[in-house]
Amino acid sequence: MKRISILGSTGSIGTQALDLVRQHPDLYEVSALTAYSHAEQLFEQVRTFRPKMAGLVQPIPRSEIPSDLSFCRFEMGTEALHIAAAEVEADQVLVSIVGIAGLQSVMDAIHAGRQVLLANKEALVTGGHLVMDAARESGHMLLPVDSEHSAIFQCLQGAGGNTPVRILLTASGGPFRTWTREKIEQATVAEALHHPNWSMGAKITIDSASMFNKALEIIEAHWLFDMPHEQIQVVVHPQSVIHSAVEFRDGAVIAQLGVPDMRVPIAYAMAYPKRIETGTQPLDLFSLHDLTFEKGDPVRFPALRIAGECLDAGGAACTVLNGANEIANSAFREGRIPFGGITRTVEETLSSLGTLPADTLPDIFEADRLARVRATEIIAKGF
Repeated sequence: MKRISILGSTGSIGTQALDLVRQHPDLYEVSALTAYSHAEQLFEQVRTFRPKMAGLVQPIPRSEIPSDLSFCRFEMGTEALHIAAAEVEADQVLVSIVGIAGLQSVMDAIHAGRQVLLANKEALVTGGHLVMDAARESGHMLLPVDSEHSAIFQCLQGAGGNTPVRILLTASGGPFRTWTREKIEQATVAEALHHPNWSMGAKITIDSASMFNKALEIIEAHWLFDMPHEQIQVVVHPQSVIHSAVEFRDGAVIAQLGVPDMRVPIAYAMAYPKRIETGTQPLDLFSLHDLTFEKGDPVRFPALRIAGECLDAGGAACTVLNGANEIANSAFREGRIPFGGITRTVEETLSSLGTLPADTLPDIFEADRLARVRATEIIAKGF
């Protein structure tokens, strides 16, 4: 039986991971659960899965914790993340919290000798070299949970000594796949939130529309699979049946296909190197009429170009990209900048800050802080 701690248990990834635990009570025991602010939902999860510890990042008075949960240790604030990741006894830590906060939690779990199941892009985008070095030293590989990176990882399991030469990173294309650059730059919030395939949170839906989400995934793939960004090809695949693929030296291409259900990549990470039932509907190939593919367009979606430039620049450039994008994404959703202002904010922030160091975690957190301050200043000037 594997003991698992889940950071971000009330989010989409966390709740689906708990669904898998519910399906396989003989295989998994929940050690710890944390949530940002959804206290009532967390309480229900504690009742069901009876972890040793639970935490809320946004603190509440201890008097509000129901008396029937006295068997569970409750912690408040960001310290709850550290305790769940590194102090509570666990074999696996699923990091599905949002933002750069995931970087510290990933490092805490690695240093504590835990197997990290990674559903947080920002940990590798902002601190990829530090995270991968720590993982190698610990002897525990990172197991990706993002559907694209899980697909790549699964494809690589079939390499059999065949050298991978290119990663084919798929993208749905978002709501603006067929739009001109000029029209994209003037898109409204409602248009950007109208994703053709997925129902996601507002921030990631806007990132999908701008393709900054895919830019972050390029950086994540670079670190996870030790692949130069020039050998990571974004493939727009609107049907979202092929979740990603790998091309090998002998010309073979191995792809991972399936219905769009996140329980598949979550289960693969939880059970690796074995596989478990997920309750997912099988893919019906005979219902598929067309599978189409287009090259990612860095002219209409400059985020695809910026990702490679930041990897080339080194230092904390990727951290600055991430922080500036988060500020710009929020400003767009609040109606303070046009859609095209997201890219302009990110590029101007990168230009303003130059190459900042990224040798330590404090370096990275300081670069993130500076990026957010500078992006806020740029937005305040107006577009």
